[in-house]
Amino acid sequence: MSGTDKILSISTKDNQARRGEVITPHGKFQTPAFMPVGTTGAVKALTSQDLEECGAEIILGNTYHLYLRPGTEIIKNQGGLASFNAWHKPTLTDSGGFQVFSLKDIAKITDEGVEFQSHIDGSRHFFDSEKVMQIQHDIGADIIMAFDQCVPYPADKDLAMAGVNRTYDWAKKCFVEHQRLNETNQTDVSLFGIVQGSVYKELRTISAEQIVSLDFPGNAIGGLSVGETKEEMEEMLAYTIQYLPEDKPRYLMGVGYPEDLLMAVSYGVDMFDCVLPTRNARTGCVFTSEGPIVYRNAEYSNDDKPLDPNCDCKVCQRYSRAYIRHLYNQREITGMVLASYHSTYFFQNLMKNIRKSIEENRFEDFRKSFLSKYFQN
Repeated sequence: MSGTDKILSISTKDNQARRGEVITPHGKFQTPAFMPVGTTGAVKALTSQDLEECGAEIILGNTYHLYLRPGTEIIKNQGGLASFNAWHKPTLTDSGGFQVFSLKDIAKITDEGVEFQSHIDGSRHFFDSEKVMQIQHDIGADIIMAFDQCVPYPADKDLAMAGVNRTYDWAKKCFVEHQRLNETNQTDVSLFGIVQGSVYKELRTISAEQIVSLDFPGNAIGGLSVGETKEEMEEMLAYTIQYLPEDKPRYLMGVGYPEDLLMAVSYGVDMFDCVLPTRNARTGCVFTSEGPIVYRNAEYSNDDKPLDPNCDCKVCQRYSRAYIRHLYNQREITGMVLASYHSTYFFQNLMKNIRKSIEENRFEDFRKSFLSKYFQN
């Protein structure tokens, strides 16, 4: 297998929803898939064993953060991220572009790349297409992302068009450097391109056609879930996805609410990532089959029910809402661990049930049933 070979096999379709499998050097993962975000090489409050127990098959690492600390040389010397963090399963790294561009007050963007200051120590760094490819290859991810410019929302059409042009120019350079590194290192890393264009259909068309023309083994839809309404997000997703090849993975970046995952699956999206499950869990809110609950609230102070009465994870089988709320109020890290475990399990279980419903040709029925219960309160 080379880094441009077909990596997705689709086993079942239910209307536009797809059930498949992606092959990587560190093994396979089932789609549709939700990737927990391990920003600095770890999903906060969880071990690799926890993630396996929760059903995760692929996690995401952040190029920007791993580059700054511990540094790509250390990760490379440790045998790559999968060895370094004892995950030993597929990993994906983002390009670092989103983080760099979010540092707008300490970053300078040009057609050549981005000069920025570290948020850690103020040191200056420069990312361009070649550098980002080298970093991600050194990290040792199975799937890596092309360097792109994600413009803020709202963005006027000129700024969004500039982002589309840069994204395409950088993607072409990424493709060449990635191929060189795969051949030099004799690796099978897969590079995905990213479609931009903000909320402008004309620009989404241009970007999608440009990125697809480069024949990446997978394609991502970027620039959504950055502040636009849910209606705008769905409209842009539905419009953009028609341009993406059906025989390659489709990855919707940074989307994580259950209702949004179900919506996107209905249009044929295969992969997702978001910090939402664990970030919210650490700050007092978990996702459940009956909707999100803010377990830090006083109403749960004497509630002996589990976080989710319909969940069979080890947290819900043993601990009460009252106890986890108590831990949170005491700033006891165990509370964050328990809440993060449950929310991670919930999302992986949701994806498992989505896959099963597609296999059984009842995805829309499952979607309606899930949302009816999820929004009942």
